[in-house]
Amino acid sequence: MRARILRMRKTGAFLALLCVMALPVAAQNNEILGEVRFHPQNGPAKTAGVWVDGKYVGYLGELKGSKKLLLLPGEHEISVREAGYQSVDQKISVQPNAVQTLRVSLAKDPRAQFPTVSAEVRLLIDPDRAAVFVDDQFAGHAHEFGGGSRAMLLSPGKHHIKITLPGYQSFETEIEVRANQKYDIKTQLPKGHESEYASE
Repeated sequence: MRARILRMRKTGAFLALLCVMALPVAAQNNEILGEVRFHPQNGPAKTAGVWVDGKYVGYLGELKGSKKLLLLPGEHEISVREAGYQSVDQKISVQPNAVQTLRVSLAKDPRAQFPTVSAEVRLLIDPDRAAVFVDDQFAGHAHEFGGGSRAMLLSPGKHHIKITLPGYQSFETEIEVRANQKYDIKTQLPKGHESEYASE
C-alpha cells in the first residue's frame, strides 16, 4: 500500500513538474502579442468594418472579449470603413504584451452618392455579423440589411455581391435588380478557411 502511495506521489510530482515547465512557454506565447482596442466616438463607427494590413478582420463593435484583436509586434496599417463615410486610416506600432486604444469617429463623405431610384435587397445571412461588399465596395454588415426598413438599396442593374467573415467560406453571387423591386438573398456561410477579402 505504501509503495502504491509512493508511486502515486512520484507520478503526481512528475505531472506537477510538467505543468510548471509548460507554463513559461504558454505565457511567452501570450506575451508576444499586443492587443488593439477600439473606442467608437459616434454611431457609424460602431458598425464600421476594420481592416488590418489590407485584410478584413471584423466590425469595430465586435472586436472585444473572445474576438479581441491580437497582433504581432511591429508596424501595422489599420483602416476603419463604413459606407457613406470617410475611412479612417492609421499606422500603429504594436508592442509585445501591451494594449493600445484607438478612438474612432467617422465623418460623412461629401462625395458619397445614393441612388434616387433603387431596388431593395434583404439579406438573411448566418452568421449575420458577416461583412457585405457590393461591386467590391464595403456596404456594411448582414444584420444591417435583415429586412423591413433595413433592406439594402441598390441602383437598377447588375451587381456583384460578396459576403465574407474570417473563419468562414465566402459567398458570392451576381444579381440583376430592377427599380422599386424587392429581393431576398438567404445563405449560411460554412466554416472553412480564413477569409482574406480586402477592398481598397
